[in-house]
Amino acid sequence: MNFRKLLLLVAVLMAIVAFFTFDLNRYFSLDFLQQSQARFAELRAQQPLALALGYFAVYVAVTALSLPGATIVTLAGGAIFGLGWGLLIVSFASSIGATLAFLTSRFLLRDSVQTRFGQRLAEVDKGIQKEGAFYLFTLRLIPVVPFFLINLLMGLTKMKAWTFYWVSQLGMLAGTAVYVNAGTQLGQLTSLQGILSPALLGSFVLLGLFPLIARRVVEVVQKRKVYARWASVRPAKFDRNLIVIGAGAGGLVSAYIAAAVKAKVTLIEAHKMGGDCLNYGCVPSKALIKSATLAHQMRHASNYGLSDASPAFSFRAVMQRIHDVIKAIEPHDSVERYTGLGVEVLQGYARLLNPWTVEIAQSSGGTQTLSARSIVIAAGARPFVPPLPGLDEVGYVTSDTLWDAFAKLDEVPQRLVVLGGGPIGCELAQAFGRLGAQVTQVEMAPRIMIREDEEVSALAKAALEADGVAVLTGHKALRCEAVGGEKMLIVEHEGTEKRIPFDQLICAVGRVARLQGYGLEELGIPTNKTIETNEYLQTLYPNIYAAGDVAGPYQFTHVAAHQAWYAAVNALFGDFKKFKADYSVIPWATFIAPEVARVGLNEQEAKEKNIPYEVTKYGIDDLDRAIADSEAHGFVKVLTVPGKDTILGVTLVGTHAGDLLAEYVLAMKHGLGLNKILGTIHTYPTLAEANKYAAGEWKRAHAPQRLLAWVAKYHAWKRG
Repeated sequence: MNFRKLLLLVAVLMAIVAFFTFDLNRYFSLDFLQQSQARFAELRAQQPLALALGYFAVYVAVTALSLPGATIVTLAGGAIFGLGWGLLIVSFASSIGATLAFLTSRFLLRDSVQTRFGQRLAEVDKGIQKEGAFYLFTLRLIPVVPFFLINLLMGLTKMKAWTFYWVSQLGMLAGTAVYVNAGTQLGQLTSLQGILSPALLGSFVLLGLFPLIARRVVEVVQKRKVYARWASVRPAKFDRNLIVIGAGAGGLVSAYIAAAVKAKVTLIEAHKMGGDCLNYGCVPSKALIKSATLAHQMRHASNYGLSDASPAFSFRAVMQRIHDVIKAIEPHDSVERYTGLGVEVLQGYARLLNPWTVEIAQSSGGTQTLSARSIVIAAGARPFVPPLPGLDEVGYVTSDTLWDAFAKLDEVPQRLVVLGGGPIGCELAQAFGRLGAQVTQVEMAPRIMIREDEEVSALAKAALEADGVAVLTGHKALRCEAVGGEKMLIVEHEGTEKRIPFDQLICAVGRVARLQGYGLEELGIPTNKTIETNEYLQTLYPNIYAAGDVAGPYQFTHVAAHQAWYAAVNALFGDFKKFKADYSVIPWATFIAPEVARVGLNEQEAKEKNIPYEVTKYGIDDLDRAIADSEAHGFVKVLTVPGKDTILGVTLVGTHAGDLLAEYVLAMKHGLGLNKILGTIHTYPTLAEANKYAAGEWKRAHAPQRLLAWVAKYHAWKRG
């Protein structure tokens, strides 16, 4: 810190210390204002300019130093100077003081905050550059966030000081007028009965209503601004209450909710009902994993007192079973079912023409145009294919296309490369390895399942390697080549190239939102890997919502369904009440063996966010049911608030971890701590007892040792 910063910091701290040391806050109370009313009136009559300048200076100082009492000083402005002069003086004093606080924060704190939180601050600065003035105006107009915090926080951004000043001057004017007006009424109090005067009561009613009125005004201004260029094409009447684009988890749930509340809803799907989860993701992968697990158990039957056996199977039959499973579940998401529920289902490609109108290029030919008061975009995501030179020439499959491509094979691919070390890549690598493929998994990051704690990644790697998978972490794929009919993936590791021959290559390096072809660009709806939405899942246009993978931030079927509730309810009933999407308790699981399941924070996230925590760990190798099932491996790791049983997050590793996690999801959702889990009866012998025993480990670690020492003495005394 340079000398000027140090000097300013010392001056500010001395002023704040003096304020509290000399008990100056006693002058910023209603009692003092009442007691000094006559004195202020006398000063105003004798020295109006000196009083005004003195009041102005005090107001600027209080605001600049972010001292308590700004509200009382504002009321005093009305009590001393009346509404007109009081509003004029307070308006300028508050804006100048706020700007001084803004500049002080920037000068003292911005560099250190930039160094520590530069990446996060960069995202905030982008938003400030885009519509910072309007954002600040709304914060000023709707006094939900304390003004002194706004002054300090805005100083950390790249907002220009002049912009901050004039927006603050304008934005605080309405609120200032309300408070100054209330001050004029306080100044007229001569007795306790005056508190009940209609004028004073009206002023305080206005104080209470002002944030609600201001919020509504802001919403109206925003809507007018956004819809201005479409005003001429807004339909006078609408064909539908809701149009939903995409029939995956997010779209199906949105349409279902709309139909359930008797809204007129149309669901548009260009390909298959059920979306990615039913046709390419969750369902087929779990069917594959089940077959692979059985093959593994047959090879290791001696673990159960039986004879090891090499499973004889037709790979074509295994893949056919997967398609049979999809067909068995298809009726749950079918056109017939949703039509029966009251949803109009159209097959075709949807494109937004304006904020209310959708054009459908029907699969059967022709086009149809429909208007709706609200629209939900639930277009999902697709596999990301890396731009590797030679990849198209040698051929590849993705997590979407492998189910049809491999269904044509008579045998499992002998040499299989899986590109990607995330959940999808790990599940597919282990499953095909268990079915007899020689699998090489290539991951550029230093470890697989990078979002999990290091010990989880290590355990997952060991499990895959035990099933014959060659896990190559820290290997960057460079290109693909075909030499003499042999397909090769060339990777680089620590500066050295390595050639990996393969028969089939699966790209499993992640998924990207489907953003093209829906008219988003023409409407100017912002996208940044996903469609940008607010906390209500509204896009730039308040009547257009997004849910599921296309909205982020999570790419899980259950999160898409979760978001769909918010999108549908807000779209249909948002005029009365809107609900913020809640991501506080989001569970997920990776279905390798052993399964990895998590909700809330893990250790690496807690450290990154500087959140203090305690760790409680229970080894499943000690669990009776796991031992009986020959599944005695894995653990339950619970993060709690230090000294409390409040759960911050849970990581489960072990058989059926995804199922066991539900108890912790329920506990976190409803604020139940480990003591409640410990006090709950769990059936014996079940895997679910692991949750109770983990809670017991926490209880043992927090046992009151001093009290127990006295209890031991008591028992010794009782024994004589």
